[in-house]
Amino acid sequence: MKRFYSKGSDTREQEVFPGIVGHLVHTEKLTVADFLLEEGTALPTHQHPHEQISTILEGTFKFTVGEETRICTTGDVVVIPGNTPHSGTAVTECRIIDVFSPARDDYRLE
Repeated sequence: MKRFYSKGSDTREQEVFPGIVGHLVHTEKLTVADFLLEEGTALPTHQHPHEQISTILEGTFKFTVGEETRICTTGDVVVIPGNTPHSGTAVTECRIIDVFSPARDDYRLE
């Protein structure tokens, strides 16, 4: 298993949803994504079996998890249990790190 990655040479930028592009690293059990979201990008309500932890590195993102909505900014962390409906909108351009467990095989390029 590879232990060190360079975004420039070891991962390809991929668009996982219109307005959301990033570099992803997968292991057998988890996926880590470094996403850049265009201002105004709206992610509709969806759910998946994966647990998700999102860390806002830059920008402002409006998250709804279940019935709760929050405006999240740099440094905020959002925990989304598996199979929980969630949605969001990039209020500004955002950079977000998402960690998924188990791995998001649907996001694998290889």
